[in-house]
Amino acid sequence: MEKRWIIKERGDETVIGQLARELNIDQHLANLLAQRGVTNFPEAKSFFRPRLEDLHDPFLMKDMDKAIDRIESALKNGEKILVYGDYDVDGTSAVALVYLFLRKLTDKIDFYIPDRYNEGYGISSKGIKFAADEGFGLVIALDCGIKAVEMVKQAKANGVDFIICDHHRPGAELPDAVAVLDPKRSDCSYPYQELSGCGIGFKLIQAFAQKNDIPFEELKEYLDLVVVSIASDIVDITGENRILAYYGLKLVNIRPRPGIEAVLKYANLTKKDEDDGNLFFSRELSISDLVFLVGPRINAAGRIESGRNSVELLIADNFKLAREIGKQIDSYNTERKTLDALATQQAIEMISNNATLKQARSTVIFNPDWHKGVIGIVASRLTEVFYRPTIVFTQAGEFVTGSARSIKDFDIYDAIDSCSDLLEHFGGHKFAAGLSLRPENLEAFQKRFEEIATERLKGIELIPEIEIDAELPLFSIHSRFFNILKQFAPFGPGNLAPLFITKGVVNAGGSRIVGKNHLKLCVVHPDVHGGPFSGIAFQQGDHMIRIEQGFPFDLCYNVEENEWNGTVTLQLNVKDIKFGI
Repeated sequence: MEKRWIIKERGDETVIGQLARELNIDQHLANLLAQRGVTNFPEAKSFFRPRLEDLHDPFLMKDMDKAIDRIESALKNGEKILVYGDYDVDGTSAVALVYLFLRKLTDKIDFYIPDRYNEGYGISSKGIKFAADEGFGLVIALDCGIKAVEMVKQAKANGVDFIICDHHRPGAELPDAVAVLDPKRSDCSYPYQELSGCGIGFKLIQAFAQKNDIPFEELKEYLDLVVVSIASDIVDITGENRILAYYGLKLVNIRPRPGIEAVLKYANLTKKDEDDGNLFFSRELSISDLVFLVGPRINAAGRIESGRNSVELLIADNFKLAREIGKQIDSYNTERKTLDALATQQAIEMISNNATLKQARSTVIFNPDWHKGVIGIVASRLTEVFYRPTIVFTQAGEFVTGSARSIKDFDIYDAIDSCSDLLEHFGGHKFAAGLSLRPENLEAFQKRFEEIATERLKGIELIPEIEIDAELPLFSIHSRFFNILKQFAPFGPGNLAPLFITKGVVNAGGSRIVGKNHLKLCVVHPDVHGGPFSGIAFQQGDHMIRIEQGFPFDLCYNVEENEWNGTVTLQLNVKDIKFGI
């Protein structure tokens, strides 16, 4: 699909000049900082060198004092505690984190992950019955529960207290829990709102440690779980998330827990250092590695079998056990790939062969045979192909359940909220949501959602945008430039890897097609001194004919390192190519 290039506005020139002088960096790098809101040397120091000391006081979060008091009471009185969480990566990593921490303080503890198919998302009647029947006096719910008003009432009637730790948008009424921890509460003044569900869990144990004189040093071992959740749940990597991700990635790269090490083994990423037992990698693992290699494997258990397996993996205390669980989870991931590829192909054909769906401003489709565990992945793929707000539905018992994904200019949570009278349940955020409804309401929902999309996307071209940081001459790309650029990491939403354009390059003579329609580029500026620069453009081999004919073209790219036969060089990872601009 053709993409529209949008170049960001340049930062304040005075700020750029000051940063360039004080940091001894070039104007291009100083501009990147200014665009990210960095305006002076102290802010640049915090950006490049995040400090755990700069994490916010967890007691700034509404109800944190109540949550800690209740946990202390449960521990003092020997109550049984149940750690409850969603079945995706964020939920299972959050459960693993809180469970491991509290297990050091009590043996009267267990965890519970609802079944995606029999119970659905969030706090369930079955889960509450389990807690009551097994004598759990306190349930700590992670990555879910913010809209579980009726479920918490049911639990209370059965003598079970709840602490809710969630990061999704609240509804009009909060659950009547002992404590509701959610920075998105309208009455919560916590300074940072974009924590993951596991991040909320980390703030909970940080608060407990702070009150009970447990050294913060003892909490660092959990940061690999936090960074996996940050990456997999696609939350902003700004503020506290940047600090947590920075240190979590260090831990993943040097000494990940056995469960994460096992997942990396099955992703063919690990090697063992025989001298000290620490792991090392042929390259430094990034947020993208967690998003594409680690997260999907952990997620696969909840999609195909049970999310409980993911928690067992993450709390495993030795590599042998972790590898046994990891092998099973890797097989789930293979099955998941087959299911989502088939469903995606069927969905694309369904849309392509339906004139109404092709012309619509939204995509809302249903197939009762699609696997519930992959409809979110299918929705994401359809959004990439057709670039519209998308909801994919399948049958789940007596209900139709859906997974929603959105585009830049459309708040899908708000749109779904406008259809709430047709729904049984929904939750999520601006770009992703889940929902369920009765089959007889599906057609009415589809019609109303399309009306909302048509109205809210009026005047907006449904063409994906590539937001580019700046124009960059090729001669500015050298080892010192890249060494500083690397320090902008970890990259993710809110701090994406810098994207540049260079205009008017031409083939230097060595460009060719490699693999399955990939372009291996060798380009130069025709009017600028300097040797050729190499690049890779995946799935863009169709441009080769015009490149060979000598037409000048513009590149949109990230700068990265490429290792080949032990030699590391800089190359352009080309995201798009345009001719005649």
